[in-house]
Amino acid sequence: MLREFETTFILQPEITEEGAKAINERLDSILERHGAHRLLCDDDGKRRLAFEIQHFQKGHYFTLHYFDGGKVVPELERALRLDESVLRFLTVRVADEVGDVEERKRLAAEEEKLRAERAAERAALEAQEARDREANGGRDRDDDRDDRDPDRDRDRDDRGRGRERDDDASDEDEEE
Repeated sequence: MLREFETTFILQPEITEEGAKAINERLDSILERHGAHRLLCDDDGKRRLAFEIQHFQKGHYFTLHYFDGGKVVPELERALRLDESVLRFLTVRVADEVGDVEERKRLAAEEEKLRAERAAERAALEAQEARDREANGGRDRDDDRDDRDPDRDRDRDDRGRGRERDDDASDEDEEE
């Protein structure tokens, strides 16, 4: 019985394209060795992480879709665990039983082609953003947000109230 699995993994953001390709090839060879059928590997690009992982705030996301009986999953996860450039990974069983394997492979091939086109568009957009950052003196898009200290306004208000209290205290001193 074949099941469909999906393994999502996050690589360090500064990994080169060749390094990411080498990891994907290693995973593909593990799939082949265990008789699993690779459907597609989706490159979701670099994204900001929800929280910092190993001092990284961004990560390069990939999702690997494949068919197997379930025996290849521990081997894939072991390979990902041992690779230093992998920040996190997660494997999910998408379908318990795959009906028409050939039809699913055909759909996956079409989807991979579409995703490759989107990845090319995304790469062009990232390159344009990098050129824009260079033109703006190296400032990142995230640097434009308001980084003011939220306590600063409260402290300023407290100082103002403190002066009023000091004025009241000095008025009392003058009356004595």
